[in-house]
Amino acid sequence: MTIPALRTFVLWSMAMLAGAAIVWHGRFSADMSFFLPAHPSASQQVLVDQLREGAVTRLLMLGISGGDAGQRATLSRELRARLASQPEFIAVRNGEAHSLDADREFLFRHRYLLSPAVTPERFSVAGLRAAIAESIDLLSSPAGLLVKRLLPQDPTGELIGLLLGLDAGAQPDSRAGVWSSRDGERAVLLAQTAALGSDTDAQARALDVVREAFAAARAAAGVPAASLQIAGPAVFAVHARATIQAEVARLSLISTLAIAGLLYFVYRSFRLMSLGLLPVVSGALAGMVAVSLAFGTVFGITVGFGSALIGEAVDYSIYYFVQTEGGDTTTWRARFWPTIRLGVLTSVCGFAVLLLSGFPGLAQLGLYSLSGLLTAAAVTRFVLPQLLPAGVEPRDPSALGQAFARLAAWLPRLRWPLIVLATLAAASLIANRDPLWNQELAALSTASTEDLAIDHALRADLGAPDARLLVVVSAADREQALQAAERTGAQLDRLLAAGVIGGYDSPVRFLPSAATQLARRASLPSAAQLRERLPLALADSPLAASKLEPFLRDIDAARVAPIIGPEALHGTSLALAVDALLLPRRNGWSVLLPLRPPSGDHLRALDAEALRATLAGSGALLIDMKSEVDKLYAHYLDEARLLSLGGFVAIVGLLGATLRSPRRVLRVIMPLLLTVLLVTAALKLAGVRLQLLHLVGMLLIVAIGSNYALFFDRLGGRLAGEPRTVASMLIACLTTAIGFGTLATSQVPVLQALGITVGPGAVLALLLSACFIQPAPQA
Repeated sequence: MTIPALRTFVLWSMAMLAGAAIVWHGRFSADMSFFLPAHPSASQQVLVDQLREGAVTRLLMLGISGGDAGQRATLSRELRARLASQPEFIAVRNGEAHSLDADREFLFRHRYLLSPAVTPERFSVAGLRAAIAESIDLLSSPAGLLVKRLLPQDPTGELIGLLLGLDAGAQPDSRAGVWSSRDGERAVLLAQTAALGSDTDAQARALDVVREAFAAARAAAGVPAASLQIAGPAVFAVHARATIQAEVARLSLISTLAIAGLLYFVYRSFRLMSLGLLPVVSGALAGMVAVSLAFGTVFGITVGFGSALIGEAVDYSIYYFVQTEGGDTTTWRARFWPTIRLGVLTSVCGFAVLLLSGFPGLAQLGLYSLSGLLTAAAVTRFVLPQLLPAGVEPRDPSALGQAFARLAAWLPRLRWPLIVLATLAAASLIANRDPLWNQELAALSTASTEDLAIDHALRADLGAPDARLLVVVSAADREQALQAAERTGAQLDRLLAAGVIGGYDSPVRFLPSAATQLARRASLPSAAQLRERLPLALADSPLAASKLEPFLRDIDAARVAPIIGPEALHGTSLALAVDALLLPRRNGWSVLLPLRPPSGDHLRALDAEALRATLAGSGALLIDMKSEVDKLYAHYLDEARLLSLGGFVAIVGLLGATLRSPRRVLRVIMPLLLTVLLVTAALKLAGVRLQLLHLVGMLLIVAIGSNYALFFDRLGGRLAGEPRTVASMLIACLTTAIGFGTLATSQVPVLQALGITVGPGAVLALLLSACFIQPAPQA
């Protein structure tokens, strides 16, 4: 190796090591933050918070099948006991009476501050008579044992009222003392993880803990036939990450091996094949480094997109190796580099506009593409010539080039038929433009049908909150926010009584505002007053007033007890409910009130417009989470279409300034436009509804196809005299088709969208570029 070559290799190696170190310490994510806005509006901020930190994202729904009801109940108790002792979980509930001991103790101790029934009238003679009579009536109900035990301390039934309000309308069925599915064939549990829903690593550990605990519980209970089903947002997030990682590894391996095999077949040199991959490796690493430094987090989809760029980044080294004759790098740089450079710049124009997107995922793809392609081109231009040993050349591909040149020379005959076909395709797309684009974010989801079915079934069994419809109230401080939530709760209570909604959750059930607590405390009479009123209230009752001395002591203590704050909830599962629904903001506090549909109805039955009308003027904001997500995605889609149009205009401007000929610009642009039109029409004909990554794929078609169009424009009618150049385009097109075509087999929708768009698009761009070649001058 010569000294300049050694120096170049050392510098390149140092740059690669530095890049690898940055990537090694980088953060990778496969959660929904790929789709979240960088600068959210007020309603979008609620969406962002819910997806990252919402209580629903921390829920794990567990189902135990197999065995009989008794065995499932035993397993349920065993599993709950094992999980409750694990730090990964804040709360695990299965309907066992003692599993709520801490919550009940909190509710009982503070019942006079928490109960909405506590008013001055409640402790009048008439109020006491009615409340105590109701408690006595409950003695004959299933809750009779509990009421009988509590009657001396809580004759007005404040605790029973609070417990009935807990999970109102959402309690699962019960079999053998634990929660079960509606058909009784499955025991169900609800677990809340300590980690945020956005912490996919922690959620994966929690899922592992659940599986290990169930295996141990099943062995201890001796029920080998039992099986466990797990559902919840964490399951989707962990599966999505695992799927993306596995797909990226699989697809990268397949495309790398296939491209390396093709290059070896062409070059017949292991050294050239290895050197040809240097721009690819350099570009992929540079893209990753740029995204890590600019965004701090690299999304899994970006990594998957990087594997697809292998097919394009390798093109530059193919052009260099195949087009260079006799190792004359100087001539290659003079004759071909300007065309390659212009092709790289058109790609830069196409992808640079994505940096303007408010969609972090799209901006990452733009930065990754820019950095990767520029680095790959620079390594080809400045590094490869230094490292290429003298006398090492690929096999002469002129025969291949001449064969393709004969086909390319015939293709211009299809020019007008193709224009007619593309015009018909455009007319069809315009006529059917409404169903052309999929406006729902679910189009990008990796969730399997089986996971969705399990999630739906367990959610129905447990009555777990869906949190799709939220009422949000905000205020400058926590006290005002809680007071606003109480006022909004009063409006929702009327809707609940009218059957418009099936229920709602609110943090004020466990943490009322200070004003409300003080008012309730002031409603409590003194022990002396109660001693006067109780005999009158119990005149015709079987309960003697003398039995209620504990009640008098508790009332006396409650009259001077301090009001409760969030710290009083520590150690209970109610703390998480309050933390999830009472959120500090940069400029104040917000309270979330998730709505539930009436029993038996699907959530879509809730009339969002009617709810908004009811809440109008209250300051409360009704948010339909699904609608917000879809609106957000639709906004991104509109923005991406606008940016793509801007990128196209920039490419035309660049070509106009460089080629200085409208005819030549048209000759380069026309095949690219027709390719995009025909690919879009073919996808439409195949029943595919376009989504965001199809649009990125179209940008890639323009970026890749511009290289072919520029080379054909440069060659003109001299195809037969430039067989090596023609062969280089054909080989480059094949590697691109392999790289992106492999993605078409992916299980990840966004990667598949890229594959089915760019794979055939690259081949079509090459053929159509030949169709619009300038004819050779007549002799």
